[in-house]
Amino acid sequence: MNDPAASTTYDDTAVRQFSLMAVVWGVVGMAVGVLIAAQLAWPELNFGIPWLSYGRLRPLHTNAVIFAFGGCGLFATSYYVVQRTCQVRLFMPKLASFTFWGWQAVIVAAAVSLPLGYTSGKEYAELEWPIDILITFVWVSYAIVFFGTVGTRKVKHIYVANWFFGAFILAVALLHVVNSAAIPAGWMKSYSAYAGVQDAMIQWWYGHNAVGFFLTTGFLGMMYYFIPKQAERPVYSYRLSIVHFWALIFTYMWAGPHHLHYTALPDWTQSIGMIFSLILLAPSWGGMINGIMTLSGAWHKLRDDPVLRFMIVALSFYGMATFEGPLMSIKTVNALSHYTDWTVGHVHAGALGWVGLITMGSLYYLIPRLFGQKKMYSVPAIELHFWVATIGIVLYIAAMWIAGVMQGLMWRALNADGTLTYTFVESVKATYPFYVIRLVGGLMYLGGMCVMAWNTWMTVANGRSARAVIPAAAQPA
Repeated sequence: MNDPAASTTYDDTAVRQFSLMAVVWGVVGMAVGVLIAAQLAWPELNFGIPWLSYGRLRPLHTNAVIFAFGGCGLFATSYYVVQRTCQVRLFMPKLASFTFWGWQAVIVAAAVSLPLGYTSGKEYAELEWPIDILITFVWVSYAIVFFGTVGTRKVKHIYVANWFFGAFILAVALLHVVNSAAIPAGWMKSYSAYAGVQDAMIQWWYGHNAVGFFLTTGFLGMMYYFIPKQAERPVYSYRLSIVHFWALIFTYMWAGPHHLHYTALPDWTQSIGMIFSLILLAPSWGGMINGIMTLSGAWHKLRDDPVLRFMIVALSFYGMATFEGPLMSIKTVNALSHYTDWTVGHVHAGALGWVGLITMGSLYYLIPRLFGQKKMYSVPAIELHFWVATIGIVLYIAAMWIAGVMQGLMWRALNADGTLTYTFVESVKATYPFYVIRLVGGLMYLGGMCVMAWNTWMTVANGRSARAVIPAAAQPA
């Protein structure tokens, strides 16, 4: 016989675990990012130790912030949102627990293997084949828990946030399995199943859609739930949210070739990637406008609510990054921007500004509620975090934009006799001040994350695990 108490409460154990680890891994991943940013300015900071070299720590940084910090945030919020919007307990909570421990095992395996030099050499997919297999098991389990919860829902309607979470889960599964196809050549060594330009095409189909689905679609699921909840307003246009969903997921899949302009990839394929990237501007901005306009009639809340400010400013960066991306996909613009730090600035406008801030805002909403508190331990600390992080982002991306355009112009400058005006070393020397400014911005962003970690610790220490009750109308008879 079922426990009547269990049937009336949500299962938030995995939500609490993922929420706390998102904060922990955020600090770790951003600290590694600050270290490698410092190494670009002062290369001797690798101390002559192979495990601390830029080439090994850079993939550790990207994996930590994307899959550890961002991934834990996505697991936490999707498990929380799907229960509340479906008004049922999490499907197979023991499997949800496996996804937590399995995902932490993946992160630890990455943290050990990447500094040791075990890598497949594929952007955002560097982990070797045994770890890829573990990722597959965890991800299939995640899909079972999520879609099982949707399938057992007590309400007819599937809220739009769940459409975004669901698309993110399915697309990432497809991307991971196809791109990670490899032939093992040892315990931690493998060769890609693809070769030459086909391998590059598969990789950037994966790489761009890792951005499109892992770093965009999943976090839009957060946006469509947590902004209306924090603003205490309904979504501005529910119809627009559905149009946004279908337009985004159809268009994003075809934009990857814009990473391979002026390469051996056939020109027509490059052009298709550019065209779909330009089309992508419409659904991206439609979603941004929908989120921001949800504040209609509640703009005054931004003055006093730093959590809501995190979310709205995140959307502003999302709009900026999704304007910049299509712009940089245009071949004539790409001829200037490709291989420069402008690309680094663009990526971090989305990563720090959009992904980071929306995750932090969502966690600031979640954590007090998960531990029986009305709000975080210190609201002024949230305010401090917001301003330090925002200023840090602006310093970071402005420095990289300026450095990137400068690099592109220096590399293409020609003398009257057709020789290069500048050597590559001269462009590196000219970039040096901007690397220092970027480091300052990164330090500020990391500092804000440390403030969040302290605030989280104090909130949890003063709280207790809360048992959220399912609305009576939704409970089974």
